[in-house]
Amino acid sequence: MDNFIVSARKYRPQNFNTVVGQQHITTTLKNAIRNNQLAHAFLFCGPRGVGKTTCARILAKTINCTNQTPEGEACNVCNSCTSFDAGTSMNIHELDAASNNSVDDIRSLVEQVRFAPQAGKYKVYIVDEVHMLSASAFNAFLKTLEEPPPYAIFILATTEKHKILPTILSRCQIFDFKRITNNDTVEHLQEIVDKEHIKADKAALQVIAQKSEGCMRDSLSILDKIVSFTNGEVTYQNTLEHLNILDDDYYFKLLEAMQAQDLPAAMLLFDEINRKGFEGDLVLNGFAEFIRNLLVCKDPKSASLLEVVEGMQTKYTATAEKAGISFLVSALNILNESEINYKMARNKRLHVELTLIKLNFLQQAIELSAENGQLVKKKRIDGPIAFRLKQVPSIQIAAQPNATDTESKLYIDTPKPAAIVTPTAKPVATVVPKSEPIKPKTAIQLGGTKKGLLDSLREKYGDQYTIEEVKEAEVLNIEKLKTLWDKYALTLEEQKKHSSYGTFKIARLTIDTDILFTVTVTSVTSQKFVEQERMYVLEVLQNGFNNRSIGFQIIIDAGEQEEVPVHLRLNSRQKFERIAEQFPLVKELKDRLKMDIDY
Repeated sequence: MDNFIVSARKYRPQNFNTVVGQQHITTTLKNAIRNNQLAHAFLFCGPRGVGKTTCARILAKTINCTNQTPEGEACNVCNSCTSFDAGTSMNIHELDAASNNSVDDIRSLVEQVRFAPQAGKYKVYIVDEVHMLSASAFNAFLKTLEEPPPYAIFILATTEKHKILPTILSRCQIFDFKRITNNDTVEHLQEIVDKEHIKADKAALQVIAQKSEGCMRDSLSILDKIVSFTNGEVTYQNTLEHLNILDDDYYFKLLEAMQAQDLPAAMLLFDEINRKGFEGDLVLNGFAEFIRNLLVCKDPKSASLLEVVEGMQTKYTATAEKAGISFLVSALNILNESEINYKMARNKRLHVELTLIKLNFLQQAIELSAENGQLVKKKRIDGPIAFRLKQVPSIQIAAQPNATDTESKLYIDTPKPAAIVTPTAKPVATVVPKSEPIKPKTAIQLGGTKKGLLDSLREKYGDQYTIEEVKEAEVLNIEKLKTLWDKYALTLEEQKKHSSYGTFKIARLTIDTDILFTVTVTSVTSQKFVEQERMYVLEVLQNGFNNRSIGFQIIIDAGEQEEVPVHLRLNSRQKFERIAEQFPLVKELKDRLKMDIDY
């Protein structure tokens, strides 16, 4: 039984003409070979599996071929080509920088460069995954890469160009490989299945090309797996089953149920999908891609961006004509947010079901927000809005015209409400000044000498209004200020803030104005203690004086200085001299050990 060779190796291109999807690279290299304009260093960069290492090997084989074709291709017949194909060529050296990335590996490579080729014209060094080299290895490689011997050519390959030092980039000819298109992938896969006598649907090959995302090596690996899975017959259905891809028919049914606002049908369809073993994030991602395809079908200019299997384009176009753009864009936004938050959801299934519920009522929300057939964007109103409120009567106390009459009258008037009002938690009774010319409508006699005004108001209207006496704000006086200050200091002692308590006890208070006083402390540390309690002590003082305007400033008394200990004022040398005076043996020990003082 012969050993099985995977398709990626078996059908690896052997000349430039068989490289798929990189014509801009192969044409440039063939012209350079034909015109004898080869650079001494190349950098091939691009995604994985698009032919970087393959082109490097073809270039190495072609430049050493002794019988090149007029198009600049290798003959595959001469001794150099046959030895290369057999893997025995001494002129081609490959280094995997992912596992040989040290300075010693590069130095050993540089040592080999000194020796000229025994047969052939060039010695070619291919360094794969060159971005994995360490910074020291890059630096050791710089001089040789810039001025190599005339027979040495370096080909560097990488998938992460941004990780390579600029000094390396400037010494190389850079070739950017692109992803292979789905059409090119399908054509190449079709050639392989024809050679292998495999039955394969074109729709299945298109699904494989979409799954590989421009990587030819991945597409060939997927093809090998499906051929083994299906015993040599690749169909659309078994390809979907093997790749765990949800059929687009499910998405068409979901969209139909949502446009009809048939929530039970959508939920039952998702339950069927879930029982088939498809995860919720796969459903969200697939449905978002489905909506995207419908969106690009809305305009013929973007229809070329539609990437679906053959025969589905007509169905997508017909469905897109029935769906509104506003619905598709809003649905795409909801699906995107749901997919982002999927990992953080505890109940994954419920998270997907909530998304389906939103999508089910999305069409209804769009219709409600439409005005004259056009979608209207909601605006947030930051200012006050007008609304109807129950009228609150104002209360007026008016004296009798006769000065000798001691009785007062309580007049109730009903003013018109303002156009813009602000609601309050409870209706508030307002006392209108006597001088305001309001014509009374109802008069209630009150005995001013027998009952107080507040008592009379509470008796008559206490069940309707909250009637409170407005307290007048007090100005600062030193006695009450000190009493409240000391009271707050006691709370600090109860809270075990002994340092702050001591600071508050020794602080001096002096009143500057009716609402401002000064706190004098003895040090910066004391000032910080008072600053930490500023907000809380102000609350106590303002409530005590019923005055929210009260404030204070903190100053440090310059006449009082903190006493600094002597040992803190001395430097290292002065400290040693002071110790040596008291303990002469310390100086003797320093001299014997020949020690120096760290100043």
